[in-house]
Amino acid sequence: MSEDPTWEAPAGSWASSAARRRNMQAIRSRDTKPEKLIRRLVHAQGLRFRVAARPLPDLRRTADMVFRPVKVAVFVDGCYWHGCPEHYVPPRTNSGYWSEKVLRNVTRDRDTDRRLREAGWLVLRFWEHESAEECSLAVCKAVADRKARQTRASR
Repeated sequence: MSEDPTWEAPAGSWASSAARRRNMQAIRSRDTKPEKLIRRLVHAQGLRFRVAARPLPDLRRTADMVFRPVKVAVFVDGCYWHGCPEHYVPPRTNSGYWSEKVLRNVTRDRDTDRRLREAGWLVLRFWEHESAEECSLAVCKAVADRKARQTRASR
C-alpha cells in the first residue's frame, strides 16, 4: 500500500483511498470497548466464560462470550458492521461494496443464530450502543436460568 496521498484504489478495491484503507483496517473485530465492558461486568458477578470462541466446533464462527456448560452464546454487534436499524448509515463512498458486505454480515448472523438454536443454544445479541449494565444483567439472568433448568432436569 502506498503512503502517497494521491494513491487511488485499484478498480474493484474495497478502499476508496489509502487513508480510508488504514482507518478500516484499524477497526477491531474483537475486544471492542462495549465487549470488554460487558465481559468485566459479567465476570464481576462470578461467571466464567470463553472469549471469542466457537460455540460449535464445526461452525467457523465465533461468539464474543461462550458459556459452554449451559449453551449460551453472546454476541455484541457493531452498529455499522451488523446493520443496526437505529444507527446504520449507508456509506457515501463505495456504497455498493459496503452495503453488500453489511448485508452478508446480517445474513450470516441470522444463519448463525438458527444453527445455534437448532443445536440447543441460547443466542443473546446486543448492539454496541446498548447499556453494558443492562446487557450484563441479561447475560447473568440467562445463564442462571439455564443452570437452574439443568439442575432441575438432572434431579
